[in-house]
Amino acid sequence: MHIPDGFIPLLQCAIYGIITAIILIISLRWARKNLDEKMVPLMAVLAAGIFAIMSLNIPVPFGTSVHMVGAALVAIIFCAPEAAVIIFTLVLLVQALLIGDGGVTALGANILNMGIVAPFVGFYSFKALRKPLGKVPSIFIASWLSIFMASVMLVIELWFAGKLLTSGLASLFLIIQSLSGVIEGILTVIIILAIEKTRPDLLAWNRIKRDNINKSNVSEEDA
Repeated sequence: MHIPDGFIPLLQCAIYGIITAIILIISLRWARKNLDEKMVPLMAVLAAGIFAIMSLNIPVPFGTSVHMVGAALVAIIFCAPEAAVIIFTLVLLVQALLIGDGGVTALGANILNMGIVAPFVGFYSFKALRKPLGKVPSIFIASWLSIFMASVMLVIELWFAGKLLTSGLASLFLIIQSLSGVIEGILTVIIILAIEKTRPDLLAWNRIKRDNINKSNVSEEDA
């Protein structure tokens, strides 16, 4: 899903870069206000894991590629897509500068797709679907949607750039990404269930629940 240099005009790259920079600043403010020091090592581990899985690319039409992303996974673990914005900005920056995976000029577009669209779609889909469908189905659907909508965004960017050859190739790309999303959804479910079983304290929704219980107990004691 990485867009290389030369595929998007510089003016469009600049626009995507500005949008990404604004959302990154908002995310950094979120981190300063909400990020627990105990969660920083988890962010580092997730960043390393995401760097590894995103480096396993399968080339597809338009000069881009298919690979696992993990955006919904990060957003759901932290109950905040802002955490994913920070992690993916760092990962994609390192990939572009050190190993040439994704273009430097296209960095804003790549972050927008994988580090903004994917985690925000993933998290808010999970949040909307968790009560009516349950935890496991909502995680799977949210992960799948995060991949699919990021892919749709990529197709739109390539269309504006004049690099979209035919609607048939675009449809083929989205079908391939949809299949990739199924695999990502299954892996995301497995990872989150494993974390919940072994280290439930790492999942933000458990910490939020615990904090609410503690606040309720304090209120009852004060009463």
